[in-house]
Amino acid sequence: MTAIPEPGLRELYLRGERHAPRVPRWARRVAVIVALIALWQLVSALGWLPEDTLSSPLQVAGAAVDLISSGDLGEAMATSLTRVATGLALGIPAGLLLALTSGLFRAGEDLVDSPMQMLRTLPFLGITPLFILWFGVGDTPKIALVFLGVCFPVYINTFVGIRNVDAKLVEAARTFDRGRCRLTRSVIIPGALPNILVGVRLALGTAWLALVVGEQINADGGIGYLMLNAQNNLETDKIVVCLVIYALLGLLSDLIVRGLERLLLSWRQNFAGA
Repeated sequence: MTAIPEPGLRELYLRGERHAPRVPRWARRVAVIVALIALWQLVSALGWLPEDTLSSPLQVAGAAVDLISSGDLGEAMATSLTRVATGLALGIPAGLLLALTSGLFRAGEDLVDSPMQMLRTLPFLGITPLFILWFGVGDTPKIALVFLGVCFPVYINTFVGIRNVDAKLVEAARTFDRGRCRLTRSVIIPGALPNILVGVRLALGTAWLALVVGEQINADGGIGYLMLNAQNNLETDKIVVCLVIYALLGLLSDLIVRGLERLLLSWRQNFAGA
């Protein structure tokens, strides 16, 4: 049974109960997407959106079926997922390690933070030719781009999270003669965890952006390779299919991190919107 707030909040509580939406939130989100697709199809059917500019949803669906039946889409997705997974497996631990070094120790901040702040401003398009010269035209330059795209958001958000831990909590833990390792494990990491998860969430989105750049410039496989071939053949329907795949993979990555947030931060009560 739901507890009723104190009298001062009773009116606001009842007002929220009266205006509680009857339509589930997931249904509203799906309805928005369906409405946009329907509008897109209508505009295309009326001829307001030429096919050579942007294919209609039905044409995009047909192109997706062709790519799936030929096996090209499955092979490209496997290649891209492998590259992203490798970059994430290397970039997230590296970002966490650098942030712990910089956030926990002032000497570490002096040595690590300035180079990281300079490197994170370098554009992917500017780094890619250099990576191709260093690593060739295989998977390595693409994984390196994903690594950089992942490492910096994790580093920055973890560093900020560590430095935003309440100093009073740290002092209270020190009064119990906790060592540095136990202090970090029991106080600092839990306090910085919300920022860490924000960094991971941003890193997953940036990972796909970095992969798009790598596969577009140095294409030998993956979803970007399909997109580049479709561009050369003026096949806008296949280009849109690749863009939708990237968007869906990014959405799936974001949902995974949100699930981790609900699991690891179940103790935290946040404002969820009115």
